[in-house]
Amino acid sequence: MYLAPISLRCLALASSLAIAATSSALAIGDESDETKPPPKTETTTKCADGKVWDAKRKECVVPKKNSFNDDELYKAAREFAYAGQYDNALTVLQLARNQNDPRILNYLGYANRKAGRTELGMSYYRKALQADENYILARSYMGQALVEQGDLQGARVQLVEIRDRGGEQTWAYRSLLQALNGYRTY
Repeated sequence: MYLAPISLRCLALASSLAIAATSSALAIGDESDETKPPPKTETTTKCADGKVWDAKRKECVVPKKNSFNDDELYKAAREFAYAGQYDNALTVLQLARNQNDPRILNYLGYANRKAGRTELGMSYYRKALQADENYILARSYMGQALVEQGDLQGARVQLVEIRDRGGEQTWAYRSLLQALNGYRTY
């Protein structure tokens, strides 16, 4: 089939635009990828005793419901959780206005599980999945908890759910797969 030179240029331009759009989408996704450990901020490098860095005031403050929005509270709680400060994470998560946000529920599950309250953590994972059945990070953490409890079949079910929901190329899938293979994960 012969394509006129103008058609080839249009095809090349369309391909370039598609690649650029995909690259932009991936870049945006990478910045907000909540499956990667959060970068350390002043909250865990400068603050102590569960205080959170207030960028506006440029100081560590005791978090209060009306001083931070849910996104800021979520990010601080995630950072605390990954730093092993589970009680601080729970304190901050309890301040969120939307206690039905799957992200909040998931990290309530994560922090409780990591603090040794596995059944309470599992109940939060279930609530997160009731709020959003496609939330693959909650499925991954739930699966990791199931591995810790010795329920490998239940963990495999979550792995298949992640895969079937398009998450096979994600950290959530890989970390659960590693847990099933005996590797320690977050």
